Amino acid sequence: MDRDKQIIKTSIIGIIANVFLAGFKAVVGLITGSIAVILDAINNLSDALSSVVTIIGTKLAKKRPDKKHPLGYGRIEYISATIIACIVVYAGITSLTESVKEIIHPTKPNYSVASIVIIAVAVVVKIALGTYVKKTGEKVKSDSLIASGSDSLFDAIISTSTVIAALIFTFTNVSLEAYLGAIISVVIIKSGIEILTETLSKILGERVDGSFTKEIKKTISSVEGVDGAYDLVLHNYGPDRYTGSVHIEVKDSLTAADIDTITRKIQKKVFQEHKVIIEGVGIYSVNTKNDKAGKLRIEITKKVLALKDTIQVHGFYVDFQKKTVIFDVVIAYSAPDIKKVVEEVSTTLKKDYPDFTFTVNADRDITD
Repeated sequence: MDRDKQIIKTSIIGIIANVFLAGFKAVVGLITGSIAVILDAINNLSDALSSVVTIIGTKLAKKRPDKKHPLGYGRIEYISATIIACIVVYAGITSLTESVKEIIHPTKPNYSVASIVIIAVAVVVKIALGTYVKKTGEKVKSDSLIASGSDSLFDAIISTSTVIAALIFTFTNVSLEAYLGAIISVVIIKSGIEILTETLSKILGERVDGSFTKEIKKTISSVEGVDGAYDLVLHNYGPDRYTGSVHIEVKDSLTAADIDTITRKIQKKVFQEHKVIIEGVGIYSVNTKNDKAGKLRIEITKKVLALKDTIQVHGFYVDFQKKTVIFDVVIAYSAPDIKKVVEEVSTTLKKDYPDFTFTVNADRDITD
């Protein structure tokens, strides 16, 4: 079963389970007069609505690329996860409002053994549902399913608290319903905000997993003629949908035809092995016509990396005839001033190599 079908199937199961749970809990809540159980039922309905949003988002994200959106609609999945987060927050605020009203104007619940058993059974169902939905979400890399599954598991804990409150009332006649409802509401709001924060972070653009980018660079470096892969930049357009660019080092003795062949091989191999579209391949020329170039590169690299906030030197090329050296230096994100780091690198090298002119380009380690 493909990814989209798996997400939709899981969401439908979630809708059915949550609607039934909401119905059972609503009946129990109305019979017993328990505000906590009624709020729990409302929360189940919000979970069902979240599953509906997940299905709609998955369907829309599957739309084929067109002239207006040439890279497809994959990011809609992030938008659907944002909507789910807003639904959760809204449900929490609504629940908190009702709980506060109940605290101000309390009414005593009336539990029976049957009602407590029904809630306990609902807890077991919610744990099974949450585990299934979350594991499926992790398997297919769906933020919406992971959020829904995590929320369901948390709901199970909340429902367990409701059972405990019911038992306390049954044996002590002390009602904690409204206060428990308020706690449940705060937890729901917190959960929604966490989901929203995480999803917005992905929409803004997060650092791609280091193991993934290292594998891509390894694949690129394995192509014959490539002496190194640097400056890999990946743009995410939905789960597992990446496009990007990279710089490669090649010998300065290669022809344009040689380089063209290498870049085409890179694009083909990266897509076949990682399903990533490499849109552009930049070229760094490596000295091969003068043995002193390699020695100079080692010396300069050592001096540069001894300075604070420098991580890597690449794209190194020296022209002995013109007495020019050009290279890129990767600067740490912790550096307070990139310009000052570049100036320090240039000043240090100019002092040791006064006959040369240095062109130092600042880079960031966007990917590992």
